[in-house]
Amino acid sequence: MTPMRYVILVLAIIISLHFILSFSHEDYGRATSITRLKEQLKGSTGQKTYDSYPAPGVDYSSNSERANATFVLLARNSDLKGIVTSVKQNEDRFNKQYHYPYVFLNEEPFSDEFKNMILEITSSQVEFGLIPHDHWFQPDWIDEMKASDARKQMIKDQVIYGGSVPYRNMCRFNSGFFYRHELLAKYKYYWRIEPDVTFFCDLHYDPFKVMQDGNKVYGFTISLYEYPKTIPTLWGAVKEFIGNNSDLIAPGNAMSFISDDNGETYNNCHFWSNFEIGDLDFWRGDAYSKFFEFLDKKGGFYYERWGDAPVHSIGAALLAKKEQIHFFNDIGYRHNPFQHCPQGDSHHKGQCWCDPKENFDYEWYSCLKRYDAML
Repeated sequence: MTPMRYVILVLAIIISLHFILSFSHEDYGRATSITRLKEQLKGSTGQKTYDSYPAPGVDYSSNSERANATFVLLARNSDLKGIVTSVKQNEDRFNKQYHYPYVFLNEEPFSDEFKNMILEITSSQVEFGLIPHDHWFQPDWIDEMKASDARKQMIKDQVIYGGSVPYRNMCRFNSGFFYRHELLAKYKYYWRIEPDVTFFCDLHYDPFKVMQDGNKVYGFTISLYEYPKTIPTLWGAVKEFIGNNSDLIAPGNAMSFISDDNGETYNNCHFWSNFEIGDLDFWRGDAYSKFFEFLDKKGGFYYERWGDAPVHSIGAALLAKKEQIHFFNDIGYRHNPFQHCPQGDSHHKGQCWCDPKENFDYEWYSCLKRYDAML
């Protein structure tokens, strides 16, 4: 990279981070972890919970050519504009050919405005679900004084979302509860979509079938380093879990992606979970269930600021075989401030409109090279 390009890139990311920080700390339909460059430079009860809107006169569930899959979107009513942008692009780039259903989740009921707008832009089945109280809010057993002190310190340290309880609720929900929602019980695979993302390329194949036919459990487009101040004790807890549950660790796993010394320390690499295509049965399985419950009891989602990105990444890396983790190279994707832009023939075939030179894959703070080396 030329010195001038490096300077421009760093300045662009710093500006983007300031832009993100300008949003309310109560936002949760955003990225679950943003690397801080400064640090990296240093080395209810009887209530109806949802409404269902099947596409009129069409039973897509009988389509034998599709996988048993859905899109999952965690959003609030205030995210409508960003969600519409994301869904419309997904429809245009991919889903208008396949008509996979959508599941929207919120900790409060969706407004009629939100639901009507979504139904305007897709002919696929859409369901709107309410998140159970205990799956979202800070549990009673958390020591609030200890958690409050931690938030105050993170604010002083200028940790992104360091003072936000709703953000922590979101991270915990995505780590251990979204796949338990009743609306997802009938599905095998999911594709997570967030507000204000960009899909650059046309997809001429079905990523869900790639997962199904290849026995994949986790798919990603961007990987990077986590901000260490959000997870100071996470790896210690992971090592404790490994020591107590060695029988659950998969042979041929992806430990080399997340550790450079065979598990002694964590190198902070993770898959950026604002985009992920995954196997719901993997998260619902015995191994990951035990893994999440063990971590949850440590309280790190609230005493620190554990993100679902490192939790999912470590879980997939340890509990699945390395070849079950898939890089979707030809899905052009951006979640500010990072983007993956397919290169060469993939860019041409996808009729991608991103600039191939603006590609995060092998920048110095990307972890893709570790994924490549692992395989």
